[in-house]
This record gives sequence, C-alpha cells and structure tokens, in this order.
Amino acid sequence: MAGSDPAPVTLVLGDEELLAERAVSGVVAAARAVDPSVEVHDLAGSKVTTGELTQLTSPSLFGDRSVVVIRSAQDLPKDVITEIVTYAKQPSEDTVLLLVHPGGVKGKALVDGVKKAKAAVITINKVTKAGERLDFIRGEFKRAGRSVSGDAAQALLDAVGNDLRELAAACSQLMFDTEDKTISAAAVARYHKGRAEVTGFNVADSAIEGRLAEALEQLRWAIGTGVAPVLLVSALAGGLRSLAKVGSAPRNLRGGQLASHLGMPPWKVDRVKRQLNGWGPEGLSRAIQAVADADEQVKGGGADPAYALEHAVQVIVASRTGR
Repeated sequence: MAGSDPAPVTLVLGDEELLAERAVSGVVAAARAVDPSVEVHDLAGSKVTTGELTQLTSPSLFGDRSVVVIRSAQDLPKDVITEIVTYAKQPSEDTVLLLVHPGGVKGKALVDGVKKAKAAVITINKVTKAGERLDFIRGEFKRAGRSVSGDAAQALLDAVGNDLRELAAACSQLMFDTEDKTISAAAVARYHKGRAEVTGFNVADSAIEGRLAEALEQLRWAIGTGVAPVLLVSALAGGLRSLAKVGSAPRNLRGGQLASHLGMPPWKVDRVKRQLNGWGPEGLSRAIQAVADADEQVKGGGADPAYALEHAVQVIVASRTGR
C-alpha cells in the first residue's frame, strides 16, 4: 500500500468513546481518500464468528478495497481473537482492519497479539481533568477555524458538564448560532441562560476572583432574565464555603486524598486553590457575613433583592483585595 494509506491493521485503544469514534472515522476517511469506492464493514465484537474475518479480507477478483471495523473488540470470542492475531502478522493489502478496544483486562490477548504483530496503535487517553476538558473545548473551535475566549470555555464547561459528547454538541451549536470569529462568555451565557445554577456560579466565580465589573454585569443579566435571587445567593454562599473548606484543609493532603477529604472532584479542588489567592481569614469572614445578610434580605427581610445582591458582590470583591 502507498505511504499515504492507513496502516493495514490499526488498534484504537481507550475508553473515551467520542474520541475513539473520531479516531475510527479518521482512519476510514483516510482509506476513502485513497479509494472513494472502498466498502466499509462495521461489526460488533460479540457478533463476529470464526472465519468471518477471512471471508471479509479475502482478495477480490476486481481488486476492490475494504475497511473492516470491529468495535467492542474485548467481546470477541477466543477463537476469533486467535484468527485476528494470526491475520495481523500477514494482513491483506486490500483491506484496512480497525480494532476498537477500551483497554483493561478483558480481551488483553488481542491487544498484546496485534501489538506484537506491529499493528498501528492509536491510544485514546481518558479525559479526567478540568484543564484537559478546556483543551478539548478549545480544540473543537480550532478544528472549525474558530476560537473561544478562556472565560467562555470555562463558562461552557460549567454550563454543560464533563461529558465530551455533550460538550462537542454544545460547541457545534454555538458555532452554528454565533457569527463571531471568537466565541465570548456573553455568547455562552445567551445560549445557556436556562441553567440558573450555572449563571449563579459564574457570578460567584467572578466575585470571588475579584472581577467586580464582570460580576455585577453577570448579576444584572441573571436578574433581568428571571433567575431567582435565592439561587444567586446560594451560589455565592457555595463559592465562599468552598474557599473556606479548601483553605482549612490539612496541608499534608494532596491530589486524590485532598479531594476525597473535602468531598469535591479533583478539578474543583484545583480551581478553588487558584481562587484562594488574595483571600485571608478575616476577608473571608466578612464576605460570608455579607452573603448571610443578602440571604436574609432576598427571603423577605429587605425591599430590594437586587440591591442586596449587588452589595454582597461588592463586599466580596472588597474583602478579597483587603479594602
């Protein structure tokens, strides 16, 4: 096969489903770039029978090329695994074989066998950290020739959550609905305004990190779009409680131990640690008291919940900077 052709046997190894699917699509696209008429056979590992691979990879009288994709390869029967490993040592020149395996112990004989046979390996690493998810979001826009601001990427992650498939869909929707070359936090907010709890978290993060103008703008937007003041107070209180928890945690705990002790996911611990810069015990105490006062006012103790929230945000920012 020509140097531009995909490898005759490729193992896609890893359990990040969306990325594994994209890897498969990339290899299939490469095969079709060489021969647009290539025939694709897409099989589930548990359904592949003995001799089926031999039949699918047998040379065609007309020299037709084919791609055989076997998904969930960990479910292949033992005799089929033996057949595939044997085939991988001397693969057909007219066939591209793609094996998709999530990793782990099940079906390890297949993984070891095709690796030993010098199959190409595409390793899919699990995306577990917030920074990796932000990289994924940035990559989605870059692939489309667009970009996204740092605060917009973070806002999108906060709004949608950690599932890569949902994040990819959200990125695609934003690009479809937004003409700007660079996606802004305001654009993210417009398309996720139904998520009241996320809006509150954005306000809390901006206030805790000392961005007064941004926090007030987000607050007024949230109130103007009907977000209940009690939810905004709750988000402010939650953000400050996280600061207090992380700030008072034992210094000898690190990584997963610290996250387990605090009852937070590791990515959130890392984020709160960054937010702690500029905060001291006295300032944190003043901010918590301000939010408690706002909570009382929005629940009927005051005439203007919006004013109470704005005052609380101002006190939070001032307390962080020591004024």
